[in-house]
Amino acid sequence: MAREWIELNAEILSAASVVGKKEREGPLGERFDLCDMTDRFGVKTWEAAESEMQRMALNTALAKAKCRDCDLGALFAGDLLNQCVGSAYGLLAFDVPYFGLYGACSTSAEGLLLASAMVTHGVFSRAAAVTSSHYCSAERQYRTPLEYGGQRAPTAQWTVTGAGAFVVGQAGASAEHARVVIRRGMPGRAIERGINDANNMGAAMAPAAEDTLARYFQATDTRPADYDLIATGDLGFEGGSILCELMQLRGYPLGDRYTDCGQRIYFREGQDVHGGGSGCGCSAVVLAAELIPRMRRGDWKRILFAATGAMMSPDSIKQGQNIPAIAHLIELVAE
Repeated sequence: MAREWIELNAEILSAASVVGKKEREGPLGERFDLCDMTDRFGVKTWEAAESEMQRMALNTALAKAKCRDCDLGALFAGDLLNQCVGSAYGLLAFDVPYFGLYGACSTSAEGLLLASAMVTHGVFSRAAAVTSSHYCSAERQYRTPLEYGGQRAPTAQWTVTGAGAFVVGQAGASAEHARVVIRRGMPGRAIERGINDANNMGAAMAPAAEDTLARYFQATDTRPADYDLIATGDLGFEGGSILCELMQLRGYPLGDRYTDCGQRIYFREGQDVHGGGSGCGCSAVVLAAELIPRMRRGDWKRILFAATGAMMSPDSIKQGQNIPAIAHLIELVAE
């Protein structure tokens, strides 16, 4: 039987985050690199604003890594919009081979896993992973335009307006700070457990996170206690609670090592986000603005980052289809 987890050895050379107004006003507000309090980023449409966020995030990540776009072997990028147009238009100015990804909200981990695999095996010396989401463009595509003023369900999550970009290179390239290295990866499997409520994505995604985490612990002969932090991507409060119960039943209690990016990015009560944050940008900006910097400061030495995604489309929702989900995982080590 083939080994499920992937041995990796790629360093995150830089990480950048760009967010909107609501994210800037949240608990991590001061940590983000760039912000536009209008959420428009100087363009006319929400979709174009999402593209502009990606461009700004990648430019910032390149500047932090002290390299140019011509130093990248490839871009791995995706978003929530149909045909990933946010990424396709946003990254047009970069003269770099482009791989478009659709992992829904798991795209940050998916892109980092693929970029680090290419770097580890010498296909590229450097690569970048970029992703984004925008509250207004996501609502228009998946639910109802903002002008409609629809009532939000208690389990509904708030799509993060944000973009994260990461430059990945061969391990050992950095000497300015503690190195954060991607050591292992676990690709996710599509999991569907009968949830068809687009306003309860946490419940749809939790089984996928359980599947990936349990397979990883079993394959690597590790347990939650072996890690300083286990962070999922945008299960929110509803899905995070379900995941903890599922992992307890599997014999892998997560305990106080567990957190979720969708729970960290907003003030739950003060910002009225119901189930927490979601969207491709959610886990990306939390990883870039908080998790990686704190690893470099020595707060955590070894963490698991498992971004989750609900693999639905506007048509599948209208047709009443159940929502398949996926969770891709990477293990980060501070050296």
